[in-house]
Amino acid sequence: MTHLKKCLSLFAGILLLSSSAIAEKIILDRVVAIVDDDVVMASELQSRLLTITRSLQASNTEVPPLDVMKSQVLERLIVEQLQLQMAKRANVQISDEELNQAIGRIQQGNKLTKEQFLEQLAKDGMTIEALRHDIRRELVLNRVQQGSVNRRINISKQEVDGFLASQEGKFWASPDYLLGHILIATSSDKAVQIAAEEKANKLQKQLLDGADFRNTAVGNSSGQNALNGGDMGWRKIAQLPSLFADIVPSLAAGDVSAPFESPAGFHILKLYEQRGGGEQLIDQAKVRHILVKPSEILSNDEAHAKLLGIRQSIIDGADFAEQAKEHSEDIGSMLSGGDLGWSLPGQFVPEFESMMGQIEINDVSVPFRSQFGWHILQVQERRSEDMSENMRRNQASNLLRKRRFDEELQIWLQEIRDEAFVEITLK
Repeated sequence: MTHLKKCLSLFAGILLLSSSAIAEKIILDRVVAIVDDDVVMASELQSRLLTITRSLQASNTEVPPLDVMKSQVLERLIVEQLQLQMAKRANVQISDEELNQAIGRIQQGNKLTKEQFLEQLAKDGMTIEALRHDIRRELVLNRVQQGSVNRRINISKQEVDGFLASQEGKFWASPDYLLGHILIATSSDKAVQIAAEEKANKLQKQLLDGADFRNTAVGNSSGQNALNGGDMGWRKIAQLPSLFADIVPSLAAGDVSAPFESPAGFHILKLYEQRGGGEQLIDQAKVRHILVKPSEILSNDEAHAKLLGIRQSIIDGADFAEQAKEHSEDIGSMLSGGDLGWSLPGQFVPEFESMMGQIEINDVSVPFRSQFGWHILQVQERRSEDMSENMRRNQASNLLRKRRFDEELQIWLQEIRDEAFVEITLK
């Protein structure tokens, strides 16, 4: 679970609890730790202690002694302060849309209407403004962690090859099948076997003519899942009987198999859906962009106006690539004229994906805002590409990266803590 998910779960836990006080009250605010260029205040420590106490109580977990909690929580606040300073230097910003989506997830997780959500906040002594502040902080921390830690993780081609060649990797990469099953049972009696085969063939013909598979299974199947319409759920090949595993790969979605025999009787399978495997055609766009970031020097409106001027210059005949080299603040693409290459689904933030999907080829988009700043983009080409192998490798790489993230995160946090100047003044 990522730091952000933990945070959202913690806030959700608070909303299930009425307000309570911890043992000690800090009346006057004061500095409890000096952390490089900033400080941690007693009020921050008190607020976090209360939040964690409520969360522990909500999960029926024993609350540790206050002195133990103080030490642990203060250490966490120190490390967070270091990350917030890094975010400030990098001008990390969270848009109101992202913040609203995060709050919406908390509200939905508690199954509350907006009015009920606000009422529960008030009961817990928290305002919506305070909640927004806390969640914005967590989103900033999450972004700093993702950016800093992912740069430290390098998944090599050999690691991906090794994972895909392993038994675990083969199982993970294999397709998932959503199956229906009908069994017409037989016995050792030859006449019963003949009758069962005839019935299976008759049922298959009815199914091919449009009969509902689930209704047919309920009325005729002797299988364990008969009363559930024969549904077997999602299965991988390795999770199927070997006899089924020989049949399923030859079916397309919607197909009904011919009856096939086992010692238990005659089986009919229906493949409802398949996930993974086979050809994966992906719509791609070859796109380039120019990014201008608001800053202390350049206001949000000024950044927008600057991009409007750049866009007009391109429409009037200026070269997009030259404008990107001169004006774009995306260090990764500016030197290549803003070129981002061929897109992959989910590669870009939602605002970018939306604009990329609606603009005509070679048009220059109007300026639009994302969490990174103001963009204009141009789609140069579109294509549909079979990305099944690339997607499989990318997904495997992402899985391996996620497995290493938590371990690498702890190492990175310890490193920035060790390198910082910290003076604890808490008595």
